[in-house]
Amino acid sequence: MLNAGLQRKHLQSRHYLTQTPAGLRRSVRPSRRHSKSSRQPCTAAMTLLGSPVVVGTGAVVLTAVAAAIYDAKRCSRLPKVKMQLNEFNRTVMSRCPNINSLYRMVPFLTNGHVETILCSRLRKGPVLDPYKRRIMAMPDGGSVALDFEDLPLAQDLPKDAPVIILLPGLTGGSHDSYVKHMVLSCRQNGLRAIVFNSRGTSDGPVTSPQFYSASYTGDMRAVVKEVQSMYPDSVLLAAGWSLGANIMVRYLGEQGKESPIAAAISMCNPFDLVTCDENFKKGFNRVYDSNLAKGLKRIYKSHEHLFEGIQGEYQLDLAANCRTIRDFDDAITRVSFGWPSVDAYYAGSSSALSIPKVAVPLLCVQAEDDPIAVEPAIPYRALAENPNCILVTTPGGGHLGWAAGGGGPFGGPWTDGVTTEWLNSVLLELYRQGRLPTRSAQPGAPARLGGRQGASRPEEESNGTGRTLTAVQ
Repeated sequence: MLNAGLQRKHLQSRHYLTQTPAGLRRSVRPSRRHSKSSRQPCTAAMTLLGSPVVVGTGAVVLTAVAAAIYDAKRCSRLPKVKMQLNEFNRTVMSRCPNINSLYRMVPFLTNGHVETILCSRLRKGPVLDPYKRRIMAMPDGGSVALDFEDLPLAQDLPKDAPVIILLPGLTGGSHDSYVKHMVLSCRQNGLRAIVFNSRGTSDGPVTSPQFYSASYTGDMRAVVKEVQSMYPDSVLLAAGWSLGANIMVRYLGEQGKESPIAAAISMCNPFDLVTCDENFKKGFNRVYDSNLAKGLKRIYKSHEHLFEGIQGEYQLDLAANCRTIRDFDDAITRVSFGWPSVDAYYAGSSSALSIPKVAVPLLCVQAEDDPIAVEPAIPYRALAENPNCILVTTPGGGHLGWAAGGGGPFGGPWTDGVTTEWLNSVLLELYRQGRLPTRSAQPGAPARLGGRQGASRPEEESNGTGRTLTAVQ
């Protein structure tokens, strides 16, 4: 009856106003050349627009949005912090507003899979000055590429500004959006970023039949020495993601108290490669496994001529057609680096084994819903027993996502602000304690540290007595 009444009303008027939301309303004037009957379908269509179907659809959309907002607020909480409550850790962490503030989940991104995929697809890198590339020859004949911004002198940092070496994830490099965001964030906060592209990544050259692995730190040792020679008056720092974080932590463990790296940050580190490998075999995680394997296969097939006639247990056909990371590691990686089996390679390459030997400040940031560097792989006890290590876990973030940085899945990750504020806070404390030589421009006060300035965590939580900060005495 309601629709029939509306139809009669429309037919009595020469102008029709469709029953759509105000922002979409438009005037429709029927042509005089058409009969009344020819106008019936148009009138019926306009009547349908005002039907309960459209109203119901709008209600469903609004309900879904409201539910997503509620779910994001429900899942938001302070990051969990686990550390020993020594004076150094207390002081450094008191100057980290991002870590001491509510981690605000983004609506529709409270699922680790969704956040991982959308951030990977939607995040755009900032506009940077062109990279300047330096190709380094390795002792075995291989090559790695170092990329850093080629800034005009007017924009460049002081010659003795702290230098941070960035280690991207598996098949990642300086071209990735999350890396570009970090490069920009570091520069804006007084740190000179140099991206260490592993062999074959980011269009780097492959000049020997050896790629890189989770266990091999030889390339990083060479890179650190090279950067030291480039900037002899600068303090060296490091930050790594995923596989890059695993390699970095292994390097720090090997160097111990002799580490040239003064402080480092590990993000979405797989830590226990056996556990993460088992996780790849489950459900949707196979999609990540397959996509990462495609990246490895692409690098291999571009340089497979280097492996022609090579001796040993290499399985070149399997490498060229690998469907999983495990396939590629069994075919190439474990053979190149002398492991008897892929299982032995994973067990012996896990950076969790290196945590007890780390002797410099190390911040480990993990997302509890990371579908790749899964939460069960985190070495909670080893981290808690090392006074140099701090573990921060967030309720969300996925893998390389952390969309709570302010721009959602389009902007820089939340970890950008965490990295710059924590490293500058560490440097400030190391200078204050006389553990680093003085330089012309020390890190600024906490007010100039980068990152989102949110509501501070209550003082009792900042100093270790709150519910989310676990102390190990």
